[in-house]
Amino acid sequence: MRLGVDYYPEHWPEERWATDARLMHDLGLQVVRLAEFAWAKLEPAEGQFDWGWLDRAIDTLSAAGLEIILGTPTAAPPAWLVAANPEILPVDAQGRRRHFGGRRHYCVNSPAYREHTRRIVTAMAEHYAGHPHLIGWQIDNEWGGGGTARCYCPACEAAFRRWLQRRYGSLEALDAAWATVFWSQTYTAWEQIGAPILTGTAPNPSQLLDYERFATASFAEYQQLQIDLLRASSQRPAASATPFITHNFIGHATDLDYFRLAAPLDFVSWDNYPTGNADRLRATLYGPEQPPAGYAYDVGDPLITGFIHDLMRGLKNRPFWIMEQQPGHINWGAENPGIRPGTVRLWTWHAVAAGAEAVLYFRWRACRFAQEQYHAGLLRHDATPDVGYEELRTLQTERPQLEALAAAPLTPAPVALLFSYEDLWAWRAQPHRPGVSYLSHLFVFYRALQQLGFPVDLRPPEADLTAYPLILAPTLHLENEALAAHLTACAEAGATVLLGIRSGFKTPSNLVTDRPLPGVFRALTGATVTAWQALPSGIRWPLDSTLPGLTGEAAYWAEALRPASEPTGTRPTALVRYAGGPYTGQAALTEREVGMGRVLTLGWYPTLPQAEALITYLASVTGVEPLAELPAGLIAARRGSHTILLNFTDQPLTAQVGHHTITVPPRDVKSL
Repeated sequence: MRLGVDYYPEHWPEERWATDARLMHDLGLQVVRLAEFAWAKLEPAEGQFDWGWLDRAIDTLSAAGLEIILGTPTAAPPAWLVAANPEILPVDAQGRRRHFGGRRHYCVNSPAYREHTRRIVTAMAEHYAGHPHLIGWQIDNEWGGGGTARCYCPACEAAFRRWLQRRYGSLEALDAAWATVFWSQTYTAWEQIGAPILTGTAPNPSQLLDYERFATASFAEYQQLQIDLLRASSQRPAASATPFITHNFIGHATDLDYFRLAAPLDFVSWDNYPTGNADRLRATLYGPEQPPAGYAYDVGDPLITGFIHDLMRGLKNRPFWIMEQQPGHINWGAENPGIRPGTVRLWTWHAVAAGAEAVLYFRWRACRFAQEQYHAGLLRHDATPDVGYEELRTLQTERPQLEALAAAPLTPAPVALLFSYEDLWAWRAQPHRPGVSYLSHLFVFYRALQQLGFPVDLRPPEADLTAYPLILAPTLHLENEALAAHLTACAEAGATVLLGIRSGFKTPSNLVTDRPLPGVFRALTGATVTAWQALPSGIRWPLDSTLPGLTGEAAYWAEALRPASEPTGTRPTALVRYAGGPYTGQAALTEREVGMGRVLTLGWYPTLPQAEALITYLASVTGVEPLAELPAGLIAARRGSHTILLNFTDQPLTAQVGHHTITVPPRDVKSL
């Protein structure tokens, strides 16, 4: 377990560095991240490197007993590089070149930028190869941040065409996959294919989905360029140890497939800003439902934070790092509230309980200039301690508990919740109904699991799911023959599988399937979707349910299910039927025995109480036990033999953990 900080020695007088290093050490910090935005200072002119200042900063910090993480500085190319190679600047969806003056102002497909990247990363890696205090590398910074996951420049269009040629092999295959016969979009030469922007109407959704895939492939290729350079230097004879390689993801970003980008990294890191993430994600994740009331004003939303923690852990199914942890107010949220004593401690415990092995706070000292002037640090602008600094003093007394928690193995959850970026992109391209999204549909199940005290792993569709007694697949939007076979095998071996709305609607190239819905999953479910509707606001159809506690109405989206009549296995039973509207009497939820397990098909977008009732039923038939009985506002987590209860409200809350009644004070933690 490590605690650390993000530090920018280039922002402060050199005579201050030793004082900062001593204060960091005295505060119990162990690791410092440096230099991820320092390209202009490291290479003030092409090929002219200045390592002296960074060498001295590292020497000062390491003399105080601190370990070093270096960031490759490619997220912020300097002005001289842009002036010499203006073609590296990305082009936005309106066809406009971005300008210099912020960060992430580059295109990963620019040949010139890749060469400049090769030079700075090679030089940096070779200079610090074998440094005894260098423990790791962070590649770049926050892939896709600030809407930069998409570029539509000529280099990207050319790379896209090459990617398509590798994927499809021929124009005939591409035309078939994209159904370019529609609106006379047929291509007769590869050069006719451009980026899916500035079209007369909405772009072809098949082309759009492939551009999403291509963007991830481009970033993966660019990331691999840096990984290869860093690994080559770490294998030199002078290297005394092999530093790890990670990247600090924006946990909630959805423009890139993080499962793919995480694969070659030693472990995943992400940047956790609970109040800002709540501001940015609340409408997307809660969709048409109302967010819960009652959380303390300065803690963010623990369900949103926990969702991202669990997704980041699921990227590699192993522990992760927090490379940037909010230490106070931020500057980029909607309202940017201040925080009170206890909040940073609560966030730190939450991260470690969810699987973090290290937490680094952003930043050491509040910045006096440029775009982040109003962002808090552990120290204020005048270098006096801020609330986060005082929190770390408190945490020193709890370090043995945190160490024991972080050393405990991750406990496999009994529930898998399937998450697919490609399904998300396909749904996003043609949402059909505003306000209801792939993420909000997933999140209602996540909320229900958390509220009921069930731990969950977020896993990609290609993951091995055989160890999970309960598998939730709310939206398997794109056909996936391999997944259908795998889920069938899991059910036959005893798992309970739930499929939800809009499953199997689309082919992998984003065309509507010509099979009866839910397409490739129909044999698994034993039910056919005979009709579906997006329900307008205010339209609700009553439900007739046989499940305890599952009451209310269907809203937002509804599908009529017909149990299969052909002898394909056990005929499904209708557990819920529509009791009003045009689907009256037709099944809304079916259950079917498959081997030793069962498969349920849900035909409407559930509310939170409905999802809770459904999960309670699924847990009862699978034997899955919750960690605790929880009131709203209290979160439970399990790591090794530890059960952690976290209270994100201003009131004491009481949970039942086995035979024990545990009361957790306001904005506090209990570890059992």
